[in-house]
Amino acid sequence: MQEYIDFAIRHEMLVLAWVGLATAIVATAVKAAFSPVKQIDHQAAVTLINRQDALVIDVRAQDEFARGHITNSHHIPLAQIEQGNTTEIDKHKEKPVIVVCETGARAETAASKLVKAGFKQVYLLRGGLTQWRAGNLPVTKKR
Repeated sequence: MQEYIDFAIRHEMLVLAWVGLATAIVATAVKAAFSPVKQIDHQAAVTLINRQDALVIDVRAQDEFARGHITNSHHIPLAQIEQGNTTEIDKHKEKPVIVVCETGARAETAASKLVKAGFKQVYLLRGGLTQWRAGNLPVTKKR
């Protein structure tokens, strides 16, 4: 036990970094466990789309959406969701909703806003469209 104490005294910055990292990992795990927004991978998303007719919402910018998107996805930019303008999809509040952006960062914000707007089953596509393409899943440029 004395060796650990000696190590901690000699390398306090290293020990503080490890404690900080461990705290961040635990906090992230706890946040994910209690979040109403569940993260799913592209395989689970395909299952939700095919079996439960999930609604896919793409929150990227118009030019990003035009370069390619998931078939039948609704384009609603993040700014529009942040303003509370979800009238286009309000009739789908009981259906599963999968929120997508390029990497998942913007989609997380949008998913939280949709939960606050009353959507019951909100999912976040982990890795976004980048992971979707990496899984060799189809994208379209058609509206």
